[in-house]
Amino acid sequence: MTYLLAGLVLFFGPHLFSAFRSRAPGSDLRTKMGYGPYMGLYSLLTIAGFVLIIYGYGAMRPSAVIWVPPVWLKHVNMLFQLLALPILVAAYMPAGHIKKTLKHPMLVAVKLWALGHLLANGELNSIILFGSFLAYGVIDRIAVKKRGDNGPPADLKPNVMGDVLSVVVGLGVYAAIAFWLHPILFGVPAMPA
Repeated sequence: MTYLLAGLVLFFGPHLFSAFRSRAPGSDLRTKMGYGPYMGLYSLLTIAGFVLIIYGYGAMRPSAVIWVPPVWLKHVNMLFQLLALPILVAAYMPAGHIKKTLKHPMLVAVKLWALGHLLANGELNSIILFGSFLAYGVIDRIAVKKRGDNGPPADLKPNVMGDVLSVVVGLGVYAAIAFWLHPILFGVPAMPA
C-alpha cells in the first residue's frame, strides 16, 4: 500500500499545487521558474507518481475485498466509460459542442471514469485508486470555478468536426480497451461476465 499511496501523493501533489497556485503577477511560481523548468519538474514528479501508482496498485493484488458489487454495476461502469472516453478526447480536439457545454471535459471524463470504476470494484486498492481520482476531479473542478476559468468563451462558435472526431476516436479507444487492451494492461477483463 505504501507504493500506491506514495504514487498518489507524487501524482496529485503537482496537480493540486497547480490548481491552487497563485497566478498573481510576481507570485506565480510558473512565471518565476520559467515555463520550461516548471513543466519539466511537474512532468517528472507526475510520471514518477504514475509509475508508483501502477506498481503499488499491482503490488496490492490480491487486495482485501471491502464489498462485492452486483453485476449490474459493472454494466453501469461500461456505460460510464462509453461516455468518458469521447469526453476525454474532446479535451484535446478543437472546441465543439461537447467542450463548450462541459467547459472542462477532461475533469468530467476523469470523474466519470473514476466513479464508474468505484461502482464496479470493491477491492481496497481499487477504492483507494479510483476514490483518489474522483476526489481530485471534484476538488480541481471547484478550484477551476473559483479562479473564474469557465472553459471556452460563451461566444465561441462550436467546431462540429471537433465533436465528430471526439466521438469517433473516443469510441475507437473504448472498443480497443473494452475488447482487447484491458486484460493486457490491467490483468482483468473489462466486460462483465
